[in-house]
Amino acid sequence: MYTCGERDHVRGVARACGQRVHACGQLAHTRCREAGAGTVLALALGLVVMICMGAALMLAQAAIVAHRVASAADLAALAGADAARGLTTGDPCTIAGETAVRHGASLANCAVSGGEIVDVTTRVDRGMVAAATGRARAGPPP
Repeated sequence: MYTCGERDHVRGVARACGQRVHACGQLAHTRCREAGAGTVLALALGLVVMICMGAALMLAQAAIVAHRVASAADLAALAGADAARGLTTGDPCTIAGETAVRHGASLANCAVSGGEIVDVTTRVDRGMVAAATGRARAGPPP
């Protein structure tokens, strides 16, 4: 049982929440208008987590594409340098282009300087991120 002051307090809270109070001062229902606010908060938190996961996946994909284009440029430059030095047959830029295509990239630029140094730029247009480019230079050892 409530004392007289507590009973008035309970009735005031009950009226604010739209509840009924029994004659003895006990609440008929214990819910208030805030029922379901936790559900909305949980849904909002879930949405924030999903947005963060999407952003993390896009960053991971960008890193993977950057590594892929860099390795394709390195390998294409090495293959072109081998052809420029006469270790393999063929045009250095043609061989560099074929090597870049085999590694999932396209040859954007190729230049042979000094007779044996090959400068290559590759490009990859995959994924949700913008196109990635890679540069590499290869030649004989010093």
